[in-house]
Amino acid sequence: MVSVKRCWRIFQNHVSPAAMATMLAAVICAVILFVPPINGYADNGDFYRAMLSNGAYRLPTKSSQYIGYVVTKFGILKYFNENNVAVFTSQALFVKAAIMLNKLFYSQRYFDIRFLGVVYYVAFLPGIYLLTKALTGSWRRIRSYVIAILVVIIFGDASFVLYFNSFFAEPAMLISFLYAFASVILLARGEYSKRWKLVLLYFTSVVVLITSKQQNAPLALSFGVISIGLFFLPGLKKAKKLALIGGLLATLGAGVLTYSLINKEFNDVNQYQAFSHGVLMETGDPSKNIAKNGLSEQFALMREQDYYAKTFDTSDPSSPYIKKHLMAKYNFAWIVKYYAKNVNQFLRLLDVASKDIMVTQVKAVGDYTKDSGKKPGQQSTFFTFYSSLAGAFFPGKYAFLCLLSITFIGVYAVSAYIDFTAGRLLGVMRFFLVLGLMTICVFVPIVSIIGDGDADLAKHLFMVPLSLDLTFIMFISDILNDQLWLTEPEENEDA
Repeated sequence: MVSVKRCWRIFQNHVSPAAMATMLAAVICAVILFVPPINGYADNGDFYRAMLSNGAYRLPTKSSQYIGYVVTKFGILKYFNENNVAVFTSQALFVKAAIMLNKLFYSQRYFDIRFLGVVYYVAFLPGIYLLTKALTGSWRRIRSYVIAILVVIIFGDASFVLYFNSFFAEPAMLISFLYAFASVILLARGEYSKRWKLVLLYFTSVVVLITSKQQNAPLALSFGVISIGLFFLPGLKKAKKLALIGGLLATLGAGVLTYSLINKEFNDVNQYQAFSHGVLMETGDPSKNIAKNGLSEQFALMREQDYYAKTFDTSDPSSPYIKKHLMAKYNFAWIVKYYAKNVNQFLRLLDVASKDIMVTQVKAVGDYTKDSGKKPGQQSTFFTFYSSLAGAFFPGKYAFLCLLSITFIGVYAVSAYIDFTAGRLLGVMRFFLVLGLMTICVFVPIVSIIGDGDADLAKHLFMVPLSLDLTFIMFISDILNDQLWLTEPEENEDA
């Protein structure tokens, strides 16, 4: 009989931790996305932005195609698309690829959302491989395989994967973030001799991430911080330094471009909901507060109203009266000034946002198709262990989030100092990586509240749990590999 130890040796020799993580993720994600009953996220009203500009449209039906159930079949415009691009987004690259594959293998008239799921699925798996490779290096120890399993549990969680069968922009953000993060760690570890390929992958991923969603424009500053760490790469000659400067400028330029291309309709939606879901929230008598700041008390009736109303509302956001007497009288500067006068209200809103930070599964929509027999709006529970655990136990306080960020920065600052004085690389680059990620954690809730109030927080805060998860898994990896404050290469061990 073959011993357990011998079997383990054979497994180690033939399957790396990165390969194991990729295979596990491939199976789990395939079950979530493609095995009946089909799962995904239903439309909350945002799908049109990606659909119309890419030639897809809703097929006529007697039943509602929003909120309750996932819709898998859409029409494809045959001759001419009269719709202007609703938003500038790199997500179009994935959607157009999916429609092309759909036409090639399925239909010229009808689009199956699962083709978009396939495109994201194929792009996602190399990200899992690179991330696991970055965290485990060349080691094939037991702890390395433990890290690989943790990667699958965290990033293969259904709350992330369900996005693939939807027209939401979050999958592009998730995938590009994995590539960008893994690239930095791999560069720091010196795993590959062709460093320029990883540098190119990093900057390409960052640009895709920033341009995937217009709310991501401010993230250019955070990734600018991360990019500074690349200048510590050894042996950088003038040409390579100029290339890094070019990549940094491209990162910042992507942010500026994304922000500048926000259209009027999108801006009106955010401006309206920043008022109805922000200024009017978490206060005893909002009418008095807005009156002190030059707005009519009557607009306090708009509290918790959405720009696109699901039911009857007290006012029409697009009406001439609202535009003249409300929208024209307040803007971003007005909101900032208001919160500066009402700091306690703003802090309470940040706590509201913090309660949703680790709730990554979109609760406002259903996860099943109508023919599945499930109730409208029912959520999938398959492979949601990590997201459920994190959502249940993560403290819903903004102060805790700030304290956690400061702690991570402090821990990796020590590592950076030790490595810098010793002439090593890993700790220094890792510090700038963590510093950039923690700026995302601290400032994205602030930007979300000011920009759109507490509406759709789970989606608006998507980058925060991703940043925390990536930092957390790197922290665990550094502890298990004894590399938190000691980043000298270790001998390859088996256990």
